[in-house]
Amino acid sequence: MRFIGNIIWFVFGGLLMGLSWWLAAILSAITIIGIPWAVAAFRIGTFSFWPFGREVIERPSGAAGRTLSLLGNVIWVLLCGWWLALGHLASALLCAITIIGIPFAVQHIKLAGLALAPFGKEIVPISQF
Repeated sequence: MRFIGNIIWFVFGGLLMGLSWWLAAILSAITIIGIPWAVAAFRIGTFSFWPFGREVIERPSGAAGRTLSLLGNVIWVLLCGWWLALGHLASALLCAITIIGIPFAVQHIKLAGLALAPFGKEIVPISQF
């Protein structure tokens, strides 16, 4: 089921949004300062191509890690995150028009939240049991 969901997702929105993430990554990587944001955007862009069967969890970190993640997220939202989140929200609205598209709309909403705060998150496979 995950394979079929990923194929449908890829055709009806995943390709466009994954490429949008990769574009943000390329734009971030132009400067040396933007490389940490580029790495995160490439990772999330790949997740955006094939999201079913994986999930996003909070990465365990100490107080310093949470502070750096917060700072990174604020900079990310100001530069790239807001337009990626808007793209996912627009895609969610289009997917939610039909009953079949509702699971895809839910996934776009999750990715919109991730677009606003990608640092401090980790993408892991969903366990089978």
